[in-house]
Amino acid sequence: MAGSFVEFNPAEFLGILPEILLLLWSMVVLALDLVSGRSLKRRTLGVTAAIGMIVILVVAIVSRPAEPQTILGGMIRNDLYTFVFRIIFIAAGALTCLVSIDFRSMRIGSEYYAIIIFTTIAMSLMAGANDLIMLFLATESSSLSLYLLAGFYRGNKLSAEAGMKYFVFGAVTSAVMLFGLSLFYGLSDGNTSYQAIARALLDPELRVPVSFAALLVLVGFAFKTSAFPFHFWAPDVYQGAPTPISGYISTASKAAGFAILMRFLFYTLPPGTSEASLTWAALMQPLAILTMVVGGLLALVQKNVKRMLAYSSVAQAGYILVGVTALAANQFNRADALAAVIFYIATYMLTNICAFAVVGLVSERVGGDDIEHFNGLGRRAPYLALGMTAALVSLLGAPPLVGFVAKLLVFAPAVGINLIALVVIAIIMVLVSVVYYLNVVRAMYVERTERDAQPFYVPAPTGVVVLLTAVAIVLLTVVSPPFWNLAVEAAQSFFPG
Repeated sequence: MAGSFVEFNPAEFLGILPEILLLLWSMVVLALDLVSGRSLKRRTLGVTAAIGMIVILVVAIVSRPAEPQTILGGMIRNDLYTFVFRIIFIAAGALTCLVSIDFRSMRIGSEYYAIIIFTTIAMSLMAGANDLIMLFLATESSSLSLYLLAGFYRGNKLSAEAGMKYFVFGAVTSAVMLFGLSLFYGLSDGNTSYQAIARALLDPELRVPVSFAALLVLVGFAFKTSAFPFHFWAPDVYQGAPTPISGYISTASKAAGFAILMRFLFYTLPPGTSEASLTWAALMQPLAILTMVVGGLLALVQKNVKRMLAYSSVAQAGYILVGVTALAANQFNRADALAAVIFYIATYMLTNICAFAVVGLVSERVGGDDIEHFNGLGRRAPYLALGMTAALVSLLGAPPLVGFVAKLLVFAPAVGINLIALVVIAIIMVLVSVVYYLNVVRAMYVERTERDAQPFYVPAPTGVVVLLTAVAIVLLTVVSPPFWNLAVEAAQSFFPG
């Protein structure tokens, strides 16, 4: 049973120590800018923010929870599932800060980095949310911060449009989700704890209203993960937002959406425990199919790399939903299915951050992010093109890169429970993705341009990000067992007993 704030123990703050440190660091970054004034270079702000997040990442790893526990009056569940997603969010935030340092076309101040840090806090709380109130507060805090970041490109019409569209669509889906959450609250006799709600909703007479409430909440989660049919914001927002933020939204925000989706649905309506739980579980397969197909087919016709990666992100959400479908349908081996989803999300974060880092640099140096702007990159900046190739081939899921391992792991549980048609469709869409991913590779290595002889300056921060993520994409195939074991442990802590 969830605790209460009467039973609150100050030692529980250790369970959210990384979040507390992140909050303090965001204040340090803001104060540093205020105290130093214009004398402080913005590069120093970015480096300060990134180094602080890296140090806090180490603290988060060291403070790995030994046993699952509910803290802050039952509002947050601190387990290995929360721990792994916390690591993903902090790593994505730190990499985004580094990539942003040399994004010279955008005037960046301390507030930019502070918002990234604050968003990271909100996403971490989303993964650990064990209560309706914490779910909504964390989700909205994350969303509002991302709306600001999407429109941060001052004086750029596309960025302003991206921020506005993101806000309007997000506000509508948040309202729908809030209505669904209010129904859960009412139907469970005023409970906000996930466990209390799960017990209250076992009544078979509540099947219809509970199914309706779950559908409304799914709308909000589908928006966060850019799943069909709530994906329509993604291409405009990814194209218009500052490129480092596009990468952050496509990775950290999507990961947070899936983290909270699985926690909420599996804790409040565990599949097989009630008739209402079967309703949302049955929705996962068609949702996965439509998301994969729509995202993949629309990516085929894109000439802009950021829009292509946006639709690719939609398709990738569909592949993750294949794992969620297997997770919902499998009554006996859920830990492996959930571990596969977690592993896929972690590797996807690395690949997409790498891809968007290269796209951002090309956009800055060449003046655009259409496919044609990548012509000859393999000759002008060989290692940068190699990093982009590694990211795209990993997104494709081709061996020997880690994307192949991730897809194999996420499809295997579906095959194991005879969801053959779902996996066949997924494989077909993977084959379709060869076209739009390799279009960029062809442009980098085959197409020639008058810029081929011109030098291509790669700033150190972005170069480090591309190097680290590209090396990880390659090496994780070989050294994946320890990370897979961690994902399995996280899944086991998610399903106690």
